Amino acid sequence: MCGRITQHRPKKIYEEELGWDADAVESSENSERPPSYNTPPGTSPWMMYRFHEGKNMIDAVRWGYRPSWASEKGIPTAINARIEKAATGRYFRHMWKSGRAIVPADGWYEWTGEAGHKQPWYIRLKTDRPMFMTAIANFKPHQEQSEGSGFVIVTAASDAGMVDVHDRRPVVLAPEDAQLWLDPDLPQEQAEHLARAMALPAEAFDWYQVSKEVNRTGNNDRHLIEPVSD
Repeated sequence: MCGRITQHRPKKIYEEELGWDADAVESSENSERPPSYNTPPGTSPWMMYRFHEGKNMIDAVRWGYRPSWASEKGIPTAINARIEKAATGRYFRHMWKSGRAIVPADGWYEWTGEAGHKQPWYIRLKTDRPMFMTAIANFKPHQEQSEGSGFVIVTAASDAGMVDVHDRRPVVLAPEDAQLWLDPDLPQEQAEHLARAMALPAEAFDWYQVSKEVNRTGNNDRHLIEPVSD
């Protein structure tokens, strides 16, 4: 996964799609935001979670994670976590245990081709419904966030035809499985099995070429997700 998503629907739509009562969801940021058709790492998209007192919550959380010791060693900020290592590796295992979250999205971008001639592709569900990307976070609501606060999206190897676009993809769950992923009482071993076994397959998605205007993160318009000719 190259690291660019879209969140162009109101947050209430994501809450209802997940089966949450939108009127009962807590958030430290209650204002709505403009649609985002080109959301890069380093920004703060919506993140859904239940690890704070078991409450359904949605907040704008920074996309990226780097603990202080990694910063001191010059290790780059992580934006994704490979499912093969995230549950047990030193870098992410504490987040896997107590920081499981969902990043709602309408789709994501990948790129093919040589440097300087990169062709962007947009990937969305065939139903064009909101999708729920598994994430893990180092985040505490209602507090000033530390330098290392943020989330990463969990990724797995691509399969079927999607591998022609990119060899990695976000782990996307159906709403009922996303609810289970968010359950703070779900043991981390079962959470790993859930993410591996229930990730939506390539057949659930469409992917097509889009405008190279996506390549500039400052561009943000609905036409960015419209298909272009090969």
